[in-house]
Amino acid sequence: MKNILLTILSFIAAPLRSRLALQTEILALRHQLAVYQRSGKRPRISPADRILWGLLSKIWPGWRDVLVFVKPSTVIAWQRRRFRDHWRWLSKRSEPGRPPVAKEIRELIRRMSQANRTWGSPRIVGELGKLGIIVAKSTVEKYMVRSPKPPSSTWKSFLKNHAKDLVSIDFFVVPTVRFKVLFVLVMLAHHRRRIVHFNVTEYPTARWTAQQMVEAFPWDERPRYLLRDRDGVYGVDFRTRVKNMDIREVLIAPRSPWQNPFVERVIGSIRRECLNHVVVLNERHLKRILKGYFGYYHRWRTHLSLDMDCPESRAVQLSESGRIVEFPEINGLHHHYERLAA
Repeated sequence: MKNILLTILSFIAAPLRSRLALQTEILALRHQLAVYQRSGKRPRISPADRILWGLLSKIWPGWRDVLVFVKPSTVIAWQRRRFRDHWRWLSKRSEPGRPPVAKEIRELIRRMSQANRTWGSPRIVGELGKLGIIVAKSTVEKYMVRSPKPPSSTWKSFLKNHAKDLVSIDFFVVPTVRFKVLFVLVMLAHHRRRIVHFNVTEYPTARWTAQQMVEAFPWDERPRYLLRDRDGVYGVDFRTRVKNMDIREVLIAPRSPWQNPFVERVIGSIRRECLNHVVVLNERHLKRILKGYFGYYHRWRTHLSLDMDCPESRAVQLSESGRIVEFPEINGLHHHYERLAA
């Protein structure tokens, strides 16, 4: 009875509607009838049917009143899917994100990380920068080969105001294969992280340490300040010699190695990058190893604190300079990379 009344009311109201609305309703009803005729009891909806009802829902306010073969929410879902598919297609037309990294650069990053086990991503970024290859730290971390052991922590203790004429001095010990203990004295210039002098002894004394100051600093090259700890090896002979050289000593607080961070960091690098990987035979052997490492340290090793430069400034080689060649350092423990003309 309800359907009959609705049909009668629609017939009475038909002359009052516009011709366009009437024709649109006829189109919608005929389309649904055609869908049922070609499908049987269960309507099969084609992409063209979805597009048609998507358009009707946009231009005709009364589309819900005549919709029979699906629910209005289904038509709305079709529209949302078409919107999503449209923008997905547009997004695929252009490559998203950063430009791809060349295959040879990816292989070079892997080769560097495998040949230099103690290097972290900043060191590889600095080495690539010296070869004229600019990549982000995240890119290096993506393609580098991970070491089974975690990388050493970076240098977080950085002095904001480091003087050009400030030198740090410190000792560290190295055991030999015959269970002897050798003492290594290191003198570090803060300005370019240069190791200005080192020496090895089995019996450190104040007189021996004072003599090292004379050998390290001729009269016209002496620093203004000397930063050191309160070790007893810096006795009267040492203090007298330093005072006569017109060098002012700056002593750190007791048991506070973090107040002398530059030389402590260098000693840590010497251990991690060199001495932890070799067996020291004797004093002469240790001197030879350290001399080789310091040569690599000054000429080839890049530093975060020097904007990825070396203590002895290293020129950037662009791609036009030639192919990249790998050179071993310290018997293959580290490597440096140069561009050479073919």
